[in-house]
This record gives sequence, C-alpha cells and structure tokens, in this order.
Amino acid sequence: MKVGAGGTAKDSVEDAAIHLDGVICTMGDKVALDIEQLSIAAGERVAIVGHNGAGKSTLLRLLSGFARAEHGVVSVLGQRLPSQSSARSSRSLKSLRSEVGQVLQGLHLVQRLSALDNVLIGALGRLSGWRTWLRWHRPEDVAEAKAALREVGLLAKADMRVDRLSGGERQKVAIARMLMQRARLILADEPTAALDPQAAAEVCALLARAAQGQRGATLISVVHNPALLPLLADRVVGLRQGRIAFDLPVAKVDDACLLSLYRAAPRNVMALAADSPDLIAEPA
Repeated sequence: MKVGAGGTAKDSVEDAAIHLDGVICTMGDKVALDIEQLSIAAGERVAIVGHNGAGKSTLLRLLSGFARAEHGVVSVLGQRLPSQSSARSSRSLKSLRSEVGQVLQGLHLVQRLSALDNVLIGALGRLSGWRTWLRWHRPEDVAEAKAALREVGLLAKADMRVDRLSGGERQKVAIARMLMQRARLILADEPTAALDPQAAAEVCALLARAAQGQRGATLISVVHNPALLPLLADRVVGLRQGRIAFDLPVAKVDDACLLSLYRAAPRNVMALAADSPDLIAEPA
C-alpha cells in the first residue's frame, strides 16, 4: 500500500488509525496541504518535519477536525471527517475529539487552577452535563488524576496553580491531562518548544511512554529539533510545500534527507541561515 515516498504502514486502510486519500486543504487562497495518500497504523509513533509553512500544524488541525479538507478523504480512528462542503456540524466531531489528546505549544491550561484541577479537565468528555458545568468529579476520577500526575513526576505539586510552575512542569501537566483523557490518538505540536534540553528530553520520554500506556495510542508529533526524532518517533514524514517529500523509518532519516526539505524552499533560505547557519552548510 502506497503511503508516501517510501512509506512503512503495515495495516490495511480499514485498520489504519489515520488515512488520507487525495486530500487538498486550503487556507485562504493558498494550498496548505496536497497529500496523495498517507496511512498511519494504530500504535505508530510518527514525527512530522518541515520548514515553517510546510503544512505541519495544518495537518494536525485536519486530524483533530479543526480544519477541513476541500477535496479528498480524511479518516481518523475509523471515522470519516466532514469536508469543507459538508453540511455536518462540529457536533459530529465531539465523540472523536474526546479520543484525541493534544499537547500544543500554547498548552491551553487554565492558569488560575491547580495542576490537579487542570488534569481533571481531561475527564470532562466522560461526564454528564451538570457534572461538567460544576466540575464535579467522582473520587475515582480524582484518584486517576493523581495517578497521572504521579506518572509525570508532579504529584507533589498537585495543589499548586499552574501559573506558578515552570515551562517544563506545565508541559507535564498537559501530558497528565491527556493521560486522564485516555486518548487513542495523541497530537503533539512542537511539544518541547522553549524548553531546555533536559526538560525537552523528559517531555519526549513522557509522551512516548504515554502512547505506549494508552492501550497502544497513536502518537503524531511535529518536531523541529532532529535530535529529538529517535525519542518521539519510529517513522518520519517530511513535508515540503504541503506535500510529502519523504516517509521513512527514523533510522533512515539522515542530515541530507532533512536538509533537502529546507533547500527546496529558496525564499526561506536566508532567514534559515541567520537562525541556523550550520543547517544549510554543504555536507562534508
């Protein structure tokens, strides 16, 4: 089955956690994604790489239902998502989103609430109406939230407001909230942005372990730092101008492979060189 340039998906289309076929997604007058075919099996760990504007974050928004394709088929966890021309409302996506955990750059934590209360938000999709409004949680939910905080090493700070935590600690709260959600699909958009190397490595390890622990959840991460790829992924999909440039096992992704993504975007070369001069240097 073709999944891109050298894809590695093993399952059939019917068994795939993610399947895109002939997908075109536009943002204004620009084609943000143009993907002939991409399949990701349940339980796979896949990293998405590419220059700014290549379509990485748009792909995550598409998979979570916050962006819609103009053409093609998008199937997530066995559910075909509505297209731009579909009259179906966002209500049809509610059940799906309860199974999709997201760790975003902005985190979307409630700053005035404690770490524990933020983690408990992950259970709201399983609560009935009045319990959701009142944030009423069963004792077993509180115990599960504390176990999630213990898993990420933050149980001692369960009662601390998240605006008093460090950046790395807030990322860990977001991961604990996702554990509480019991997600089948985990979408991480640059989960280590603005973190120091040690904190970044810890967050990557937690995400990878969370995917393994969530009954074989599928993990899809947008990654900018190549050094983090082995920590987060078994497979790497490179995007260039919204299209799949390569789809390879992580062990086969080398410097030349990554460099090709940036050299193919000449308008960005000078800005890229100013930020990372070694990245566009000629290989030895």
